[in-house]
Amino acid sequence: MEFAKLKTGVNVDIQRTDGRIHSAVISGLDVDSQSVTVEWLERGETKGKEIEIEAIFSLNPELIATKPRETVSAKTNRPTEQLPKETPRNSRIPAVKSARPSYARPVSQNGPVEKPPPPSEAQKKQAQVSAAAARRKSNCVKEVEQIKRKRDERRANQVAIREHFDQEVDTTNPNWEFIAMIREFQSTLDYRPLTNAEMIEDHRISVCVRKRPLNKKEINKKDVVVVTVPNKESMIVHEPKLKVDLTKYLENQNFRFDYAFDETVDNEMVYRYTAKPLVECIFERGMATCFAYGQTGSGKTHTMGGDFSGKTQDHSKGIYALAARDVFRLLHSKYRKQELIIGASFFEIYSGKVFDLLNKKLKLRVLEDGKQQVQVVGLKEEVVENTDDVLRLIQHGNNVRTSGQTSANQHSSRSHAVFQLILRKKGTKKIHGKFSLIDLAGNERGADTSSSDRQTRMEGAEINKSLLALKECIRALGRKGAHLPFRASKLTQVLRDSFIGDNSRTCMIAMISPGMSCCEHTLNTLRYADRVKELGPAGPDVKPVDNISPRNAPLSPQNSDLVMIRTINEEEISDEMLNFHEVVNHMQDMEEEVLDDHKAIADKMSKWINEDKKLLKMAEEVDYDVEGYARQLDDLLAKRIDALANLRDKVVNFRLELQEEENLSRNIEKRKRPPNK
Repeated sequence: MEFAKLKTGVNVDIQRTDGRIHSAVISGLDVDSQSVTVEWLERGETKGKEIEIEAIFSLNPELIATKPRETVSAKTNRPTEQLPKETPRNSRIPAVKSARPSYARPVSQNGPVEKPPPPSEAQKKQAQVSAAAARRKSNCVKEVEQIKRKRDERRANQVAIREHFDQEVDTTNPNWEFIAMIREFQSTLDYRPLTNAEMIEDHRISVCVRKRPLNKKEINKKDVVVVTVPNKESMIVHEPKLKVDLTKYLENQNFRFDYAFDETVDNEMVYRYTAKPLVECIFERGMATCFAYGQTGSGKTHTMGGDFSGKTQDHSKGIYALAARDVFRLLHSKYRKQELIIGASFFEIYSGKVFDLLNKKLKLRVLEDGKQQVQVVGLKEEVVENTDDVLRLIQHGNNVRTSGQTSANQHSSRSHAVFQLILRKKGTKKIHGKFSLIDLAGNERGADTSSSDRQTRMEGAEINKSLLALKECIRALGRKGAHLPFRASKLTQVLRDSFIGDNSRTCMIAMISPGMSCCEHTLNTLRYADRVKELGPAGPDVKPVDNISPRNAPLSPQNSDLVMIRTINEEEISDEMLNFHEVVNHMQDMEEEVLDDHKAIADKMSKWINEDKKLLKMAEEVDYDVEGYARQLDDLLAKRIDALANLRDKVVNFRLELQEEENLSRNIEKRKRPPNK
């Protein structure tokens, strides 16, 4: 039977859901669903719906070509004479170019329409034009069909792509599409990884990056590797992105460094290209510095301290041990006639304060002497004679180093650890050379400057400030005559002698995590490492501090260097953050003054007690000088009151500084919040 006499433009009777029956015009046929689309005019609006052909034939039996009308009428229990008469619908004339008229005609709202009177000639002509135009589908129907067709094609493509990657990609991973895009991009790369056969280049400032493999936790979470190392100097981050319509895509960001190490490289090779070229310079009266930088959990401790086997660390495979081994090897061979001894010190910088890790975490003072040389007063230095002595000191220092919890790691390093091997001439205290190995605090802690806890804010502020100052000091090292802003932080202050002199060399090893969950921290680390050396020796000179200071009042040397760093890094330090750092600096200076005065008074207490005992013993005599006793007691009390009043004034001012820091931190936190919160 198929569609029998049903075709586009034919008038049929239809039944609405409320029981009304009226005429409508067929505007489309769907063979797959065995239905037709009809339209009609109601209250001045064109309406339409999709109806199964069986429902059409039940009301329009005359359109069934294979059976008599009487039989159909009998089945539908409708008298033949009640069915509407068939009107001429098959007239075909060329379509007019004017706008398509509606297929439908007005219907009664109160029930089925009566049989229309015979049409006039004008009506017949209009009906012919309407029938011809009705053969074209409405724009709405065409749009719906196009959307459906595209949706079906898109789903078919997704199924085909998924079947294609089933063999290569784990499609149960929620990020399998990103994996497929990354692998497709990687297939276009020319891989030439670093090998031990490469020539070691001589750099005064060397910046290297190391990518670690996924750890067990990341593998269990099905984390995606978004970092690629195509050759010995390039690092590519495939940053996952979403468009407005939630379409996934990659933003591939390329970084270039002196050396790029992939996850297959061991500590021996990393040492060969980073710290090993620096060892010999300390025997030539030079200063060498090697930094390990990166997010907590990115591999700093593994690289500097040695390989891990479970929770056990093999300290003999770390850069600390490898550097110490070469130092002692050169000391007993090539430079044995220089009569040098090697000393070691280990201290940490936490929240702007220095603590000796080899002497019960004793708090130390950092001061400049008359020759403007920075001295760490009271720092313990132990003579070491072999690599085992060095490893013993490092293990002891790491056990007492300050750590805490962050979102990245439950045992995040909250301090910068500085281990130094110092060469001195026998019988003198003069430094011949120095090798400083620094394990920097996890860089994700620098974002804690708006924390509600003051101690956490101090940690974050100091880490932020020290990393910015370190970057500018390293960059100034590559520009002869450039101002060295070492006073901007305690870290750069204690390392000042490592940044001056023609024979100073520095290496930075940036550690990155490869997973998509750490992509933001990875990009921050790479951008920092990239900016350390982006200017190079031929870069633009830094403006003098006097020309860039926005303040009329004289600045302290520390704040002057801070202003300089802010001017160079305007996008990283706002005016509010600069003001915050200056307040923190002043607050830390006042804290030192309060502590010093408090200790001084505590020391005087014992002297005061002895003076009191002498005075009381004098009063026990039978004929003691009462006037003399009263005069001496008054003098003692006046001195004590003056000392205590002076200390109290400083404490009051110190508390005001604390309150100012609290208010500034709240203002910064408010500005960081989204406007709708």
